[in-house]
Amino acid sequence: MPRYNAKDSTLVFGGVFITGFGEDSMIEAEKDEDNFEVTYGAQGDWIESEINNTSGTITVTLMQDSPSIRYLNQKANTGERLPIQGICGEDKFGGTEARVLKPGAITAGATAEEREFEIQVADYYQE
Repeated sequence: MPRYNAKDSTLVFGGVFITGFGEDSMIEAEKDEDNFEVTYGAQGDWIESEINNTSGTITVTLMQDSPSIRYLNQKANTGERLPIQGICGEDKFGGTEARVLKPGAITAGATAEEREFEIQVADYYQE
């Protein structure tokens, strides 16, 4: 019987384990574009065009006090490209050329807020 445990999910960016994930959507990973596109002619004939864009986006949600916030903010500010690998249950994903799009937004309120980081992956894969 398949089993899922959030504690088994990992994300390694530039050789550093990302820790302190948020409560709900810890990690979201997705290819940016479809693999192909279908175009139809006026008489109903069609053709498939392969889309060769291999980019993807990994979104990470961290708790306010996550020790990984400082690391991801630093990588966003330097623009460094690093490898990223993740495992969520049976799913594996990542790439060799990843970059944090921008530092995480700062929000102050009555309770601690989560911070979200988007990591753009040029050569995204998903298994």
